[in-house]
Amino acid sequence: MKNRYRIIRYRRYHGVYYIHDTETNLRWSLRTKDKARANELMVAKNEAAREPAFNLQKARVYMSASDPGVATRAWGDALKALIDSKPKNSENQARLERFSKEKALEPLLNVILLETRPEQVLNVLTGGRVSTNTFLRRLQNFCVGMNWLPWPILPSKLWPKIKFKKKRAIKHEEHAKIIAREKNPERRAFYELCWHLGGSQSDIANLEAEDVDWNDCTVCYDRKKLASLDETDVKPPLLTFGKKCAAVLGSLPQTGPLFPNLRKVKAKDRANEFRQRCQGLGIKGVSLHCYRYSWAERARKAHYPRRQAEEALGHNSKAVHIAYAKRAQVTVASLEEYEENAAKKPGQQALGCDKLPARP
Repeated sequence: MKNRYRIIRYRRYHGVYYIHDTETNLRWSLRTKDKARANELMVAKNEAAREPAFNLQKARVYMSASDPGVATRAWGDALKALIDSKPKNSENQARLERFSKEKALEPLLNVILLETRPEQVLNVLTGGRVSTNTFLRRLQNFCVGMNWLPWPILPSKLWPKIKFKKKRAIKHEEHAKIIAREKNPERRAFYELCWHLGGSQSDIANLEAEDVDWNDCTVCYDRKKLASLDETDVKPPLLTFGKKCAAVLGSLPQTGPLFPNLRKVKAKDRANEFRQRCQGLGIKGVSLHCYRYSWAERARKAHYPRRQAEEALGHNSKAVHIAYAKRAQVTVASLEEYEENAAKKPGQQALGCDKLPARP
């Protein structure tokens, strides 16, 4: 059988050997001047072209010398290892466990990693959801990082683009309907604080009376999602609250947890309860997390300083905060009024026209 590849040596390239593909007439450097080494690489390329299945067996034999489990390790085993690598009882571990139970993933769980074909991964992605795309990508990266896969089964450019559902903020009239219909005082106060403070549902549900400073009218709490970071690196902001928020806080316990019952409820159960209430009122397209979007949009409409808004919501990224507040309808002050205000106070930077609210 005629060999597909042969080697060529160019003197003008300082004697470096090149490999030539007789079918495509393409050539590329082997980056070696050693003829014996070049011949070995050429033989390997020709063998790979003639017997891909046989070479897969040879690769498995070579890899098993350093990793005995390479011949039997399936995607299900890799997924279990990824789940075990996360902190016990953490939210990340819980999400991965839910991902492992997806029906679209079942055909892939018993497939050996080294025997996986790209179309098998694509079939799973086609039949799955957004979470399937997200977590399967993490699983493949984990396998490559652990050297269980010599290279990605599906290159990053071939992965389907992740398309999240559009999210919107809860409108004031919608929030008013939810509060008016809620009969449970603890849950009603919980929704009120989500509206006033803009915190995530887990952070608000775990608030304690000691987090409230009535002398300075501030609330301070550590974000749950940042609990794994060093305390010296992340300092929680002090959120100043107004009269309406103070009235809600005053109706809650003054010692211990503010929501002793809700803090025992899982985050997904609190979200389901809120979704049921919205469905009963005919409110669609919102969740508990949308209270954060509402806070961000209200802050932007009121010309609240962006940096302080980022601190209040716990965003370290400017892009993330812009994504939260991008749907806000903002009225931009006229340049003429800015120029007049600057002319009245020469030498000082104009902070805005007289019609805008004072900078906090």
